[in-house]
Amino acid sequence: MKILVLGSGAREHAIVEALLAEGADHQITVAPGNAGIAAQVETVALDPSNGRIVAQYALDNDVELVVVGPEAPLVAGVADVLRASGVPVFGPGKAAAALEGSKAFAKRIMEAAQVPTGRAVRATSHDELVAALDALGAPHVVKADGLAAGKGVLVTEDRDAAIAHADHYLQYGPVLVEEFLSGQEVSLFFLADGHDVVPLSPAQDYKRAYDGDEGPNTGGMGAYSPLPWLSARWGSEAAFVDEVLDTIALPTVRALEAEGTPFIGLLYCGLIVSDEGGPGGGAVRVIEFNARFGDPETQVVLPRLRTPLSELLLAAATGSLGRLPYPAFSDEVAVVVVLASEGYPEDPVTGRALAGLEDAAAVPGVTIAHASTALVDGGYVATGGRVLGVVARGDDFRAARAAAYQAIGLIRLEGGQHRTDIAERVAR
Repeated sequence: MKILVLGSGAREHAIVEALLAEGADHQITVAPGNAGIAAQVETVALDPSNGRIVAQYALDNDVELVVVGPEAPLVAGVADVLRASGVPVFGPGKAAAALEGSKAFAKRIMEAAQVPTGRAVRATSHDELVAALDALGAPHVVKADGLAAGKGVLVTEDRDAAIAHADHYLQYGPVLVEEFLSGQEVSLFFLADGHDVVPLSPAQDYKRAYDGDEGPNTGGMGAYSPLPWLSARWGSEAAFVDEVLDTIALPTVRALEAEGTPFIGLLYCGLIVSDEGGPGGGAVRVIEFNARFGDPETQVVLPRLRTPLSELLLAAATGSLGRLPYPAFSDEVAVVVVLASEGYPEDPVTGRALAGLEDAAAVPGVTIAHASTALVDGGYVATGGRVLGVVARGDDFRAARAAAYQAIGLIRLEGGQHRTDIAERVAR
């Protein structure tokens, strides 16, 4: 199959790795890609958010499936242009992508679908903001309504910090002040074809920059999958997944279908499993929805996938998911540790040399997912805040963690930073 993947990060690299692992005769192109992706498949210098250019490229090159990786092209409506051109595309249209592009829209859909979530107040002015903060109390949760590259959410006990964060984003649009939900976070992906949904395997990511969940929020500093502690709570991971499908994912997709904005692509459910309650007792609530594969969770979910990814993506794009069985996953565990540039997330230092990647990739069970890299004079350099993810698979979490940290210890990046506690609790 001729497949075009849009995007340039570690998520897209993980998608490419999963497609290559099928062993099928796929012709994969990535636009624009990065240096790590370019070492494996063809890359083209297309603007992934320009629907007209992407559609023309797809038609000129007989592309049979387009996979949209990041959120920006989705919110820009690239999938709509591709569908209008007759090109199968995995990714929601602009109207449905507002599920991620607008926090207020997502809350409205959740209310219509009777999806369990926290209370939220939409604020459009400083005075409305302050009133909402005082009404909902601390810890304060403030979210920019639109896309903010993973930096629009603040959770803090500090009222003044919450006000300052919200005032900054009020310059660009509304903000949401939400009820703080306590408990463990779970990321669960669902493939949707506009009517039916099928689940992937749960993962847990680490959003804070530093060990012990300290420091500012980031795009994600690591993740692991599966989540054995869910089985202790629900009896099995499958029971948890079924509950989320029945109470959250399917009602959301059907609500969007009823509004005439079918959701075709990847529904990312960011969930909180509260410390109180129990199975069927309202213990799971939605923190956020995203309209695409999560990063870095994709790097630990897809390596465990045994069903061919291309079959699933094409079925979603062509409205035939309902004919497929649930995807199968290996019993292996996977851990990813993210290497970030000095100063990330506030002010990352870029352009520094990367070394030791070949040695790291030679560690058994390890692959490297490039996020922000380029080749300069034959060597890799870091071009962004999150530079790469070291992905390790193993028979158990102790083995996978050991391999991941052995490999990341072989990589050299001046000022590079990573967390040392990814999957530590589950390994114990």
